[in-house]
Amino acid sequence: MSRRASPALSLLVAALLASAGAHAADATLQPQRLSIGSDLTYPPYAYLEQGKPAGFDPTFMGLLGKHMKLEPTFVDTRFANLVMGVNARRFDLVASALYVTPERAAQVDFLPYLKSGASLMVRADDSFRPQRPEDLCGKRVGSIKGGSWIPKLTRLSKDYCQANGQAPIDSREYPTSPEAAQALLAKAIDVQFEDAAVARIISDKLNGRITLSSDSLIYPVVIGLAVRKGNEALLGELHEGFSALKASGEYQTLLGQYNLAEPSPADIAQALGQPSAAAQ
Repeated sequence: MSRRASPALSLLVAALLASAGAHAADATLQPQRLSIGSDLTYPPYAYLEQGKPAGFDPTFMGLLGKHMKLEPTFVDTRFANLVMGVNARRFDLVASALYVTPERAAQVDFLPYLKSGASLMVRADDSFRPQRPEDLCGKRVGSIKGGSWIPKLTRLSKDYCQANGQAPIDSREYPTSPEAAQALLAKAIDVQFEDAAVARIISDKLNGRITLSSDSLIYPVVIGLAVRKGNEALLGELHEGFSALKASGEYQTLLGQYNLAEPSPADIAQALGQPSAAAQ
């Protein structure tokens, strides 16, 4: 029997190889590279230090990239443009403290990897000390543009504040968290609504001029990596890399360094607006 493959078999093998190559090419925009959209103005999650990306997300993506055998590169992008950017193929994924919500899950595919929440920040010389969102009626509240809690504040303003005869919440958005903090110091707003880890960093850097008034997490959230809707190839590679990262122990060490937590399956289901397994 001849060892030479038949023409039909050769064509089949060539087609399978071409299909596999196309599948791999679809995963990332450039071979062996993982381009990452991130708002590098958001310490401790992502920021520039001596001109280079630093913080939890760059460190996390550096470790994840090693397990995926891909070289991470960061594309500094303002937060409000991240989802649009990944869907427009400006980069492969978003790693920028992006909260998982049902609305965003309709636009991108998520790999949830962190759990956080929000805090309320006020000037240290102000007697106003809000503890919960319901304390914000009639107040000027500053946030980073596109923050996931802004729609919640809008609903709260209508359904709680105005429904109970109180003044509405005056919600104001800023391009970056540092700009919102400057607005707070300048008395252009009364409160800054901010991610808890970010709020702690801002407070520390401003040497006590701003203080955290809330003492528990507000609107607990799950944070996820986001890829273009339908990019199953990359999402699968990310899941495999993430599993390897956890198995190595590096992920748990990194969480401890930043005082963050891994979301549970129930946390993820709630973030996506899905019934938990216990409720089914």
